[in-house]
Amino acid sequence: MTERGEIPDFHSLHPQPRKPDHIKLTWYEPAHRTQRIRVVLHTCECRHTVYELCATAGQSFIRRTDREKGTVHETAWALTAVARDTFNRILVGEAQ
Repeated sequence: MTERGEIPDFHSLHPQPRKPDHIKLTWYEPAHRTQRIRVVLHTCECRHTVYELCATAGQSFIRRTDREKGTVHETAWALTAVARDTFNRILVGEAQ
């Protein structure tokens, strides 16, 4: 909070614009394979599309929520190191 009691505007990670040679990811309907999913990292809520690095049952995947279209998709479940690398590629514009 600021001295006036205002809550400062907070932003999280913002993905960079797509690079011309970006990797086109395959997005699937949510699998609903487990009841508990932990969001490890996420992009800023100020954008229409939010990406989340999710972990569960020893694996990880990326969830993409498009609030304009009202859709939710996810990547294939993979080893955590692979999913984290893909999330980082999204952040720097190398994948989408």
